[in-house]
Amino acid sequence: MNTLTPLVAGSLLLAASIGAQAEDASCGTVKLGDPGWSDIAVTNGVTSFILDSLGYQSQTQTLAVPIIFAGLQKGQVDVFMGNWMPAQQSNYDKFVASGKVDNLKQNLTGTEYTLAVPTYAYEAGVKTFADLNKFADKFDHKLYGIASGSPGNESIRKMIETNDFNLKDWKLVESSEQAMLVQVGRAIKRDQFVVFLGWTPHPMNVQYDMKYLKGGEAYFGETGSVNTLARKGYAQQCPNVGKLLSNLSFTQEMENSVMDKVLSKQASNSEAVKAWMSANPEVVKGWLEGVKTLDGGDGLEAVQAKL
Repeated sequence: MNTLTPLVAGSLLLAASIGAQAEDASCGTVKLGDPGWSDIAVTNGVTSFILDSLGYQSQTQTLAVPIIFAGLQKGQVDVFMGNWMPAQQSNYDKFVASGKVDNLKQNLTGTEYTLAVPTYAYEAGVKTFADLNKFADKFDHKLYGIASGSPGNESIRKMIETNDFNLKDWKLVESSEQAMLVQVGRAIKRDQFVVFLGWTPHPMNVQYDMKYLKGGEAYFGETGSVNTLARKGYAQQCPNVGKLLSNLSFTQEMENSVMDKVLSKQASNSEAVKAWMSANPEVVKGWLEGVKTLDGGDGLEAVQAKL
């Protein structure tokens, strides 16, 4: 067996260490996937603000969830902060579990994502998925979803196609998150029955007196979490950004607070994000632990200067 002298061994170790920390020139621009959801606008807003403060250029691309996953695989998207589980289980299995995309971090826990109704409909007897068809006429046989291609919509579509819960005569109404919530708000003002995709964190839980339906756990799970995904090998290619992404975790209270300010038009998303970060310096300090600027400076100082 050949052995290395201490000097040679040390030199190789140093070279390996330097190589592991050196970022590729392409790391200067970070491409974030965004499905157009309010909660991901918050987490992308935090990430973008920090990256921009560190000297990087962040680019947010608004794309449907399946396209984001495909973009991660092809290297067209670097980071996706919105891998809601188990709602995106099929995409996760296809891209992440198969090793084509990396899971860097669980950034949020305790989420809920399933069908919801106004409380007055719940109290009238619509408490489970199986109750929906009993009140089909009151609901006008419509289930309101979000953007086409979203995992939640696909779950609803599958229920209709397989006639699960006797929903074969129902229609899925696809639209943006904002358009869906306008429809929900309009129905609630008129005390009309409406069933829609609801989730937490989201200000809808404060804005509307609503209840989540039971019985759809096979489609939406009991409770969930959100992961930060990256294209294959991204954290190794761009270790400083990778370190930031591995540090970033959020709470439902934080996301709800920022989203509420935005949806109530008290502030823009970027303004609300900046205000929250300014008011929570200890959280920001944890996010920046071990993170440098693009040119190797103190990351926390750079972000504090921007705040």
